[in-house]
Amino acid sequence: MGNLLSSCFPPKADKKKNRPSLSKRFSNAPPLGTSGIGSSNRWSKIRSSRKDKQEEALIQEQALAAAAYILQHQQQNGGSGGNLPFDRSASLRYPAPGPKKQSLPRSSSSRARSLTDPLLQPQQLVHQDLKIDDLETNHFILVHGGGFGAWCWYKTIALLEEGGFKVDAIDLTGSGIHSFDTNSITSLSQYVKPLTDFLEKLGDGQKVILVGHDFGGACISYAMEEFPFKVAKAIFISAAMLTSGQSTLDMFSQQPGLNDLMRAAQKLLYANGNDCPPTAIDLDKALLGDLLFNQSPAKDVALASVSMRSIPFAPILEKLSLSNKYSSVRRFYIETPEDNAIPLPLQQSMINANPPERVFRLKGSDHAPFFSKPQALHKLLVEIAKVPLEPVR
Repeated sequence: MGNLLSSCFPPKADKKKNRPSLSKRFSNAPPLGTSGIGSSNRWSKIRSSRKDKQEEALIQEQALAAAAYILQHQQQNGGSGGNLPFDRSASLRYPAPGPKKQSLPRSSSSRARSLTDPLLQPQQLVHQDLKIDDLETNHFILVHGGGFGAWCWYKTIALLEEGGFKVDAIDLTGSGIHSFDTNSITSLSQYVKPLTDFLEKLGDGQKVILVGHDFGGACISYAMEEFPFKVAKAIFISAAMLTSGQSTLDMFSQQPGLNDLMRAAQKLLYANGNDCPPTAIDLDKALLGDLLFNQSPAKDVALASVSMRSIPFAPILEKLSLSNKYSSVRRFYIETPEDNAIPLPLQQSMINANPPERVFRLKGSDHAPFFSKPQALHKLLVEIAKVPLEPVR
């Protein structure tokens, strides 16, 4: 979604008919000499290329299996996210946190920008002396952003599953494979009902880690206010982290001026007639690559272009009412510095206005780190899951 409307009625802009091509970077092998050194260098390049292809194939195999499982399980459960089985537990350890800081950017990746993010095996990401079963909870609930659906988390689900975590990815009302008409959504509570229904059905004493992306940040905030005792931690990924009395539209209006790319990409829908308020926002599919996925693989941009749906307008206008119940939940924020939809200054403005417990940064990530930086995102999610309870003073 991102940077939704500084004005409800932005000026018209000419739409580009041809989608800009994604830039790609290739590393060419140096010219081979006649010496044994040149030959050795050549075979080193070939072996490296084969390894990259094997890693890519492994990502695709795990991700496609996870996506197929989500679709099958959701269809069997009337469109809601289903429980994914996990047979293994990984052993993990991270250093105990120091004193709280209001804003402490941490980089999970030191690599330069890249359109790929190769998969690492779980044992390469974490240490082996803290069992997942020893955590406060090993259950992640993934909440998509505006226009997305549970499908966007397919890589994250595959990685978390491989690490032994329990995961549910929720289709909010009118999103993903949920059949409700987006134009008929009139409130935030209606939009987040699949999430609140899921939390309501959790057994006594069960807790989860809520993960919200984009507009999903406002959605998990609503759920935190309703079910604070069922949420161990909340993770905001380039997300709307609002203060009480603020709407998502209010938050985006803080950004001076309207991004030209967003202005060109957004289109207001008037299902009730042009003389009535807008009912939804649609995004120009031809501009998604530059707006949301400027660092993401082309295959994921293609997936999004055929899977994204319109964004309900009424929930964006609704002001959140947050109390101490919301504040009692531990919050963490993950910044995406290469984000063209919710630019980094706007993310930092939300962080400063409503400081979370910790702030992390995914270097090189666009608005969709589950596509552009899946391995680095996974590592951060696991790290946050391991942050221990603070000792009682």
